[in-house]
Amino acid sequence: MRLKEDLNPMLLLLFHLMVWIYTTLTFLPSYLLSWVSRSHGNFYGSEEERAKRPKACSVLGRSEGPYRAVSATKRLLSSLHPGVDTLDKMFEYAAMRFPQRDCLGTREVVTEEDERQSNGKVFKKVVLGEYRWLSYKEALTAATQLGNGLASLGQQPKTNIAIFCETRAEWLIAAQACFAYNFPLVTLYSTLGGPAIAHGLNEAQVTHIITSRELLETRLKVILAEVPRLQHIIVVDNTPTTWPGFPRGISIYNMATVQKLGARPNKATFERKQPLSSDIAVIMYTSGSTGIPKGVMISHSNIIASITGMAERIPNLSEEDTYIGYLPLAHVLELCAELVCISHGCRIGYSSPQTLADQSTKIKKGSRGDTSVLKPTLMAAVPEIMDRIYKNVMTKVEEMNSFQRTLFILAYNYKLEQLSKGYSTPLCDRLVFRKVRSLLGGRTRVLLSGGAPLSAATQRFMNVCLCCPVGQGYGLTETCGAGTICEHWDYSTGRVGGPLVCCEIKLKDWVEGGYRSTDKPHPRGEILVGGPNITMGYYNCEAKKQEDFFVDENGQRWFYTGDIGEIHEDGCLEIIDRKKDLVKLQAGEYVSLGKVEAALKNCPLVDNICVYANSDESYVIGFVVPNQKQLLALAGQYSIRGSWEELCNSKAMEELVLKVITEAALTAQLERFEIPRKIRLSPEPWTPETGLVTDAFKLKRKELKTHYKDDIERMYGGK
Repeated sequence: MRLKEDLNPMLLLLFHLMVWIYTTLTFLPSYLLSWVSRSHGNFYGSEEERAKRPKACSVLGRSEGPYRAVSATKRLLSSLHPGVDTLDKMFEYAAMRFPQRDCLGTREVVTEEDERQSNGKVFKKVVLGEYRWLSYKEALTAATQLGNGLASLGQQPKTNIAIFCETRAEWLIAAQACFAYNFPLVTLYSTLGGPAIAHGLNEAQVTHIITSRELLETRLKVILAEVPRLQHIIVVDNTPTTWPGFPRGISIYNMATVQKLGARPNKATFERKQPLSSDIAVIMYTSGSTGIPKGVMISHSNIIASITGMAERIPNLSEEDTYIGYLPLAHVLELCAELVCISHGCRIGYSSPQTLADQSTKIKKGSRGDTSVLKPTLMAAVPEIMDRIYKNVMTKVEEMNSFQRTLFILAYNYKLEQLSKGYSTPLCDRLVFRKVRSLLGGRTRVLLSGGAPLSAATQRFMNVCLCCPVGQGYGLTETCGAGTICEHWDYSTGRVGGPLVCCEIKLKDWVEGGYRSTDKPHPRGEILVGGPNITMGYYNCEAKKQEDFFVDENGQRWFYTGDIGEIHEDGCLEIIDRKKDLVKLQAGEYVSLGKVEAALKNCPLVDNICVYANSDESYVIGFVVPNQKQLLALAGQYSIRGSWEELCNSKAMEELVLKVITEAALTAQLERFEIPRKIRLSPEPWTPETGLVTDAFKLKRKELKTHYKDDIERMYGGK
């Protein structure tokens, strides 16, 4: 994706002259370095040559696979260190190697105040101080004391305990306590609604739960009567210490109190029963994007295998790295990412989407967000967050004066060209992109995208402007987050990399959808993932387990993902469809809802979109969350006035936005039958709190269909 050059000829000439001088001066050192690399067998040439280098191959030579990473064709890897086969051993190993190094960091709140906006709404704004750190030794002690304290409160090994809490240091300490004492940890998203929370707690027969003060008061308290087995609530906050107004029979403790209980010498008599690698470590409830959340049973060995595969794809991972944790720890991507860091002695600084950057919603103007203070080197992100960064930066580029915009566009296109040849651009990085890179602290060297497809435009933009590789990964809760990850030097877009060293991939024909492993030029089919990272099935759901999982003749577990993939010549996987997202229209055309949404989310007018199709109808419709700045500009262009809600409910604005979306769809080469014919503009954004998207910002299609029921009837002519 090159940016359009509409430039002053003199500036263009000056820029190319500077580039020529710089290229000439750096040619000799670059040539010598490449010669040295060639002589050591480490040179892979241009991006085209690198793309041809195999990342995976079919071990049986068949088009359907199984495909394995070239370094794991003989044997899949299942552990990082000999004998370290459970998560408690992994944490103890890290604490032994890095006892005094920073482990978990939290920023203290200096001030908190209400700030009234121009529209009358009141937002909480905070000023945060520096990070305060627990060392690896201190974190291990805190986890051990908490585990012992929980045992003294009656929590038994192999008996489920729940955690319902935001991402913070106490979450990981609590998890390590449960891992060490063999308490299977039931994880629930902090944004789940009351019925989903009650369902998870009752199904898992939980008597003890770890939560935060805010979630206890706003979410948990109102459903306590629906969870009769619950007896003990451990609150991670230090205040308050008394909890009036709660039902009789429920005891509430602060986490610090339970740790003190576990630190007493007379309580050390609770003999710790270490888990086996086959024991369940986590029962992870899914976000419920396709219905009622399912509890996925994940063993210690599943997680150890998964983080082994992930760590192999992160170059030079060491104790010098800093990771910023802000995605939900109840999501498998974040949990495994943090455990990868723990296993290598990295430090983890905690954040939240509301305090991540200087411009984040809870950060008081003039104070610093978490990335500016922490300056992370490693970061995971979901596409929704990266799409926001992309659109915000491009909006600022449009607002630049002519000279600044010219310089940015020239530098962007120049760097894009150099990346395609496998070359770096330190001069452009320093002079042009440093300010964009500083949005994430200025030191990020690896950015991993997961949870949903990342558009090619956003991926290219992030590669160029953040000056670090942006690798897409593919995995599911059922595969313990592991599947594929792009290699750090692979700047191709639209692909999710080759299989990790802990797993292998097969393609199964899906005849109804028209996908076969014999397709040309590349084999296609439903993706099956197999290996030691494949989880143990669904909790209390044997029928669904037998439907989605199977064990082959060699005793290896496999999972049917429901995603449709295509294997390229170099062994890299591309996700091209999803069985559940495919809708057959009245005339027989198949529409991939996810494909259409991915194409249209690149439109500047679109912050989010859900495409809907009914098999009894002949056309597609859509629900759109418009970008406020772009929509107001469009309204001003056509002299349409009104409040934000009035504009979103305006028939004239719907037609104007539909016209822009149709043009974007044609540019993206969508078929006519794939393009929404009617749309509904939503004045409210879709957040996990609304229940219309998951914590990873995946669309909840069932909930969206219910929410927009009247609009669906209107757009299909029912009203």
